[in-house]
Amino acid sequence: MKERIFVIHRWSGRPNTDWYPWLKTELEARGYEVFVPLMPHPETPTIEDYVVCLSEAVGVPDRQTHFVGHSIGCQTIMRYLAGIQTRVGKVVFVGGWFDLKGLEDEEAAMIAKPWIETPIDFERIRQNAQNITAIFSDDDNYVDLGNKELFEQNLNARIFIKHKKGHFTKKSGVTELPIVLEQFVE
Repeated sequence: MKERIFVIHRWSGRPNTDWYPWLKTELEARGYEVFVPLMPHPETPTIEDYVVCLSEAVGVPDRQTHFVGHSIGCQTIMRYLAGIQTRVGKVVFVGGWFDLKGLEDEEAAMIAKPWIETPIDFERIRQNAQNITAIFSDDDNYVDLGNKELFEQNLNARIFIKHKKGHFTKKSGVTELPIVLEQFVE
């Protein structure tokens, strides 16, 4: 059975945006089976709907199951991993957060609020995913670099900080993200 990688897009993202198509092509060329599911109502993401969607997409996880999350996709993967009883393979978080800055309006703040305030079982995540990498940008409009310490402390994540990548979106000029690929071809 091929190793599987699930790439979970950002809030307001789609499977065909940002760097996801590039990563999918690169990983498939290296023999991985790659899934980039369209998450439900990406403009108004909810924890329950996103975690259920990911769970249904994955089916039965194992150590040959890997994850890449972008922004709210990181939150989705963390909450999914906290709810399973199985060890998985590698987990890569890109522009992940526990708190956000620069939200556009009150509606965005209300959408983000449950994601920020609902506790996450970090111990369970560490049990289920022991190879975690978190990648941040030094000029992210939404994610303060202070989040990196939380990923280090709570998840024992290996940290990378990229220079001037914004929130790792096409709008930030990011359509390829080699550092993510490197995590799977070491």
